[in-house]
Amino acid sequence: MAWWGTFIGGTLGFVFGGPIGAMIGAALGGNLDRGIKMGDQFDTGNQERVQAAFFTTTFSVMGHVAKADGHVSPQEISAAKNIMAQMQLSAEQRKAAIKFFDQGKSDDFPLEEILHQFRKECHGRRNLIQMFVEIQIATALADGKVDDSEKRVLYTIGKNLGFSRGQIDHLFSMANAQEASASDSLTLTQAYKILGITKDSSEAEVKKAYRRLMSQHHPDKLVSKGLPDEMIQLATEKTQEIRKAYDLIKKNL
Repeated sequence: MAWWGTFIGGTLGFVFGGPIGAMIGAALGGNLDRGIKMGDQFDTGNQERVQAAFFTTTFSVMGHVAKADGHVSPQEISAAKNIMAQMQLSAEQRKAAIKFFDQGKSDDFPLEEILHQFRKECHGRRNLIQMFVEIQIATALADGKVDDSEKRVLYTIGKNLGFSRGQIDHLFSMANAQEASASDSLTLTQAYKILGITKDSSEAEVKKAYRRLMSQHHPDKLVSKGLPDEMIQLATEKTQEIRKAYDLIKKNL
């Protein structure tokens, strides 16, 4: 939560620069007039700076993904609100998140420039960036379908963040299966998709896939890499889905 105090004080907008800094400036408005540049304390890679970049980029790109097919559906708006609810945002944080979401919907939103800076701000931390991609995929899936324009945007996101089309398709497959894990309708086939393995996988391969995914989505590890504290619930739910899939597979080995 410490990052938010610096963020709302305007300081981070001063030292960010680039398109992310511009978005922060537009969202915070007059707050930047009170900001004081704090120099090396907020160099790229600083924990609070990474958290602010993740928050800003997540909601702005979410708005862009939602608008990719020409209109924002009620389900996509609901998905954004659900994430805000899971994060238990304060009134100020929610207001900023909505402003970023709205900026992402604009026709001149500089997606690739934003992603380039985001990747740099995250120091290429793969697991953290993958969490970001998974949130964007969940947004695209919110209305129950993904059209070609949304898929193109997600491929563009992947390309700029170091994910191949095949890797994006794999994350899509996992995300579709994870929806079922939230209820009692998870099938064995879906469980294998969540772990990214096949029914022919050995017990050792199943265990290896499970441990790898749990490590990638471990809430404490992600927060240490720059995931905002408020998003820890999202990571926790991911690990619960992975564990549920693993338990189902174990019962059927």
